[in-house]
Amino acid sequence: MTDAAAKVYDDLVHAAGNREVYNPSSPVAEFGANEPLHLDAGLDLSPFRIAYNTYGELNADKSNAILVCHALTGDHYCASPSPVTGKPGWWSSIIGPGKPVDTDKYFVICSNVVGGCMGTTGPASIKPETGKPYGLELPVITIRDMVRAQKMLVGRFGIDTLFAVVGGSMGGMQVLEWTVSYPDKVFAAVPIATGARHSSQNIAFHEVGRQAVMADPEWHQGRYYEEGTRPTKGLAVARMTAHVTYLSEQALHRKFGRNLQNREQLGFKFDAEFQIESYLRHQGMTFVDRFDANSYLYMTRAMDYFDIAADYDGRLANAFKGSKTRFCLVSFSSDWLFPTEESRAIVHALNAAAASVSFVEVETDRGHDSFLLEEPEFFRAIEGFISAAARARGLAR
Repeated sequence: MTDAAAKVYDDLVHAAGNREVYNPSSPVAEFGANEPLHLDAGLDLSPFRIAYNTYGELNADKSNAILVCHALTGDHYCASPSPVTGKPGWWSSIIGPGKPVDTDKYFVICSNVVGGCMGTTGPASIKPETGKPYGLELPVITIRDMVRAQKMLVGRFGIDTLFAVVGGSMGGMQVLEWTVSYPDKVFAAVPIATGARHSSQNIAFHEVGRQAVMADPEWHQGRYYEEGTRPTKGLAVARMTAHVTYLSEQALHRKFGRNLQNREQLGFKFDAEFQIESYLRHQGMTFVDRFDANSYLYMTRAMDYFDIAADYDGRLANAFKGSKTRFCLVSFSSDWLFPTEESRAIVHALNAAAASVSFVEVETDRGHDSFLLEEPEFFRAIEGFISAAARARGLAR
């Protein structure tokens, strides 16, 4: 590494917003040059690292492991406080002692996906050949690439077969990919609020977000790390746009309606006059403090590329042919990002493949984000399915 590159690296490491990228607070699995990650793009990523957290204890025969897969803007702090925001883990309501994913019984693994920005190799990581951040020189990552990396991580624990893989939204895509890529390595699968491929509407929303990031003059074609800037305005707009898709019209009306923000009458300005405007601006501003703009580009592109049936002559049932995995799909009635009919299509394909599958549609007006919220019916469904699968696996009586 040249002196100039070394200075860039030193500046990046000590920048407040980059601590978790270069010095993650969690455990990290390092994969050297002799353990490359083979990517769908036709390239190898090597060396690379995976940041992860674990909860509970692995039993003697290593049969009680549950892999939890995070969503687009999530991370591996699913059941422990985030070192960036200080907030509780995003699935602390589900994972823990006595909870639906009971860490007194199961060993939970959650990793930051490849392409992320919380310690796993991503666009902000240093490219060994240059000593500078990858930026857009990182190959495009797919959901299958993320799963390949997770399998390598699971192998580090000596785990041959996962008891369960669980995740929502982009995490649900990873769950489905696990069952297709490694059908003999997953005993039970819980894909939540997800689909077998990304719809054109969802791709469209992602493209709006990406263009907002790339239109920000501080983006610098993805080289903003070296410029000492960040495209915060563009990323905030991308987050605002995406956040609307996570909610439902009913939830927005119930929470905000047309209520004004800290005023009694219209101001005839372009300030945030409505409460919903203020809320979305807040969501955008807080998001840029914890997420990398280039990672947002990579994560959204990975979701856009996802299409399980594409490698099976367009027939989804063929992807699950011969599967011995037990499935439980969960959808939410007001989710228009991944509507119930997309889950039903997967259920029908699994039925056609003679796979074991159950399905629950949770009635709620809280939209796509319901899988991250307190939804008792959802909790009961998860706990019931996992308990039944544990009995079938011989983990419980």
